Amino acid sequence: MKNILLICGSGASSGFMAASIRKAAKKRGETISVKAASESQLDERINEIDYLLIGPHLSYMLDDLTEQVKDKHVKAAVIPQIFMAR
Repeated sequence: MKNILLICGSGASSGFMAASIRKAAKKRGETISVKAASESQLDERINEIDYLLIGPHLSYMLDDLTEQVKDKHVKAAVIPQIFMAR
């Protein structure tokens, strides 16, 4: 199972996105864990994840967050703004 963490400023908008991803994965028959959190909670969850998806409004933090997770072999990416608007 792949473990994905979506982060945003407060965890609210990423919570809606996480629910949408879980629903889409279920439709496709894929088994994944998708959780949402605020950026400040990353340290608490870093050992539980395989992928880190970053809200577009935090895109300026990509380099710092990638550096923060690199020793854990976590892949990090920014969620394109177009997906947050759906």
